[in-house]
Amino acid sequence: MEDRRGFDRDEIFSKKVKAGKRTYFFDIKSTRGNDYYLTITESKRKAQGDSFSYEKHKIFLYKEDFFKFVEALNEAVDHVKNELMPDFDFEQFESDDPENEYRDELRWE
Repeated sequence: MEDRRGFDRDEIFSKKVKAGKRTYFFDIKSTRGNDYYLTITESKRKAQGDSFSYEKHKIFLYKEDFFKFVEALNEAVDHVKNELMPDFDFEQFESDDPENEYRDELRWE
């Protein structure tokens, strides 16, 4: 019999972040006990002959770890921005340009 654990969970919220050949999905799902957890999925497009396949990696993040995860992520990003690359202009990446997102989808590789 096929293992279907996790496929029956209700998706409450989803946010997609496109980043070149990668797309990140932040999905909040509910458990049977009406609790919530976050899945972070990286989907990477790979050429496979005349078509594409997608390689996926997933992280499950539970509510008791939200604060620690966000705190560590912010600390790591701040370290890169302030210690390793203090002169780099990270603001150039802050705007959501829907036109660039559209061009990324249509780019031939």
